Amino acid sequence: MALTALGDVTFGDSSTQFSAAFGRALLARMMKDESKARSAFGALRAEQEKIVQAQPDYGPAICILALIDAGLGRKEEALREIGRAVELLPVTKDSLNGADMIQYSAIVAAWVGEKELALEHLEKAVQVPGFLSYGRLKLLPWWDPLRGDPRFEKIVSSLAPK
Repeated sequence: MALTALGDVTFGDSSTQFSAAFGRALLARMMKDESKARSAFGALRAEQEKIVQAQPDYGPAICILALIDAGLGRKEEALREIGRAVELLPVTKDSLNGADMIQYSAIVAAWVGEKELALEHLEKAVQVPGFLSYGRLKLLPWWDPLRGDPRFEKIVSSLAPK
């Protein structure tokens, strides 16, 4: 499996890098294996919390904690954490990593069932030129909770190659 082959190598966007263990948790979530996903995200949480405590003003670390908490169904914590990550890395301060924070804020909101908020954040993220592509929105499983929503589908089709 590709995640096993990753070993300790990370994947992700810019400074937001995910471990292979996070990838396994994500895969379990996307395969709708809630028990396995919850267990995998749970195993990651304590370690990520230590990273955040060591770097309390580092948006990407807080962002990953927010995604873990969203994966665990910890809605309030996830929304608070991703709000902090966006606050720490606004697009005006760092266009690349700030755009990542907005994108992940949409994912966190979608994962915790806040579709309206997710779509608002996604609409902001697609305004950053060259950041989110048609293929990313169309294919990446991060976005599965929004599939079928007319606003999401409109955003996806607006990015389709002409």
